[in-house]
Amino acid sequence: MTASVLPLLVAVALLAAGFLVACGDRPRLHATVLLTVLTAVTATGVGLVVTLADGGVLAHGVGRWPFGVAIPFAADMFTALMLTVTGLLSLTVAAFALAQGRVGTRYFAPLVLVLTAGVNGALSTADLFNLFVFVEVMLLPSYGLFVLAAPGRAPLRQIAGARLYVTVNLLTSTVFLAGVGFVYGTAGTVNLAELAGAARRDETVALATAVCLFALGIKAAVVPVHGWLARAYPATSPVVTALFSGLHTKVAIYAIYRIYAVVFDGDTRYLWVGVVVFSLTMVVGVLGAVGENTTRSILAFHMVSQIGYILLGVALFTEVGLTAGIFYLLHHMIVKASLFLSTGAVEVRYGTGTLGGVSGLARREPVVAAAFLVAALSLAGLPPFSGFVAKFSLVTAALDAGRSTAAVVMILVSLVTLLSMLKIWSGVFWGPVGEGSGGEGSGGEPAGRRIGVALAAPAVVLATVTLGLGLGAELLLTLARIAAAGLHDPSGYVEAVTGS
Repeated sequence: MTASVLPLLVAVALLAAGFLVACGDRPRLHATVLLTVLTAVTATGVGLVVTLADGGVLAHGVGRWPFGVAIPFAADMFTALMLTVTGLLSLTVAAFALAQGRVGTRYFAPLVLVLTAGVNGALSTADLFNLFVFVEVMLLPSYGLFVLAAPGRAPLRQIAGARLYVTVNLLTSTVFLAGVGFVYGTAGTVNLAELAGAARRDETVALATAVCLFALGIKAAVVPVHGWLARAYPATSPVVTALFSGLHTKVAIYAIYRIYAVVFDGDTRYLWVGVVVFSLTMVVGVLGAVGENTTRSILAFHMVSQIGYILLGVALFTEVGLTAGIFYLLHHMIVKASLFLSTGAVEVRYGTGTLGGVSGLARREPVVAAAFLVAALSLAGLPPFSGFVAKFSLVTAALDAGRSTAAVVMILVSLVTLLSMLKIWSGVFWGPVGEGSGGEGSGGEPAGRRIGVALAAPAVVLATVTLGLGLGAELLLTLARIAAAGLHDPSGYVEAVTGS
């Protein structure tokens, strides 16, 4: 596979979105094009993983313009893994939307395709300003998706959530753009290859880059700028919540890993700040989930907590720590989307996501219940699922780096996470079959309602993946080690970009 495929990941998705808008309201065409493009993106990601298995880097300057003029794209193993998993998640969420009937909405598929183009561009760009541009490409369709697919039964909550989401992301974009300007003003470039090690050599560049990292921290929902996610994500529809959970915050985390690895070149002087902040993120997120009473609000707070785990990998900045962080990132994307899709299927079919609003679904909906249980146990870090491998690897890395307090925090937070998952299990899937105030037949069996195979399948597929990654963890760990080696020593990435 050649480097020229990288800009095509952006261009094809954008062209497909424009084509669907021009074709008008044709649901079958929209579904076909959406699933085809997302399948192609996933397949391309897999192809890149195979191509870059030797630790190589692909780089391409758009239009074959010389370095410094061309828009730079680059992909190493970390990029390839992220493209593969984001493509897979987008595809499974699109299948859920198709089963729900969302793809028939005229602008749903085009907006998802534009979002996909932005994600692919943000993951493969090698330039800070172009990173800002692609993040904006991600955000613009997200505003439309947030409102387009939001639940009509709670309009005030929907409006409040949408307003908060737009406001915070506009603030984040402004701060990030200011940071990019500061970097250019202090370093004279925003190309990552030219910025390699610049923050280590010049404290003014370090300060300017820290502004960019702070903005990405807001987007990733790191404590203390985390509250927006827990309030905004549950305010839209289950399908959009699942889609955003696997894309937006994860692109920000990817950018934090990449920028710190290249621009700071692993400078250890600042790592203690990350260890403290990310440990607090774990604790605050999991405690926030304790007081919630809906499935998506609990899962949203757990997103915050798990982000602390993932970012701890870059705060350790050893090859072992980076490997564990990357493995945790990929595992979490899959597991969290599975949880949102399984509980989302319940919410779509039974009309409520409130704990106790419907009960006993383990007997009535055993397939969805099994998918939720597998993903929940994986999120809590129990064997034989991928969550156990992820947490064990990260705890081991923390102990090896002398961060024993962080290791203890991870273990304690995992216990509370398990209790929260059991809270959802007992409130929705256990107990007698019946419905509360959320629907007809209160106190008896929910009449005439069942979750169809098509609606349950996406959650089941992702739950199966987390089981497979747990039982066959060595493959992904090997790929994560290759990705971590590229971050720990970014010289190959820098040379590829400058030579593109």
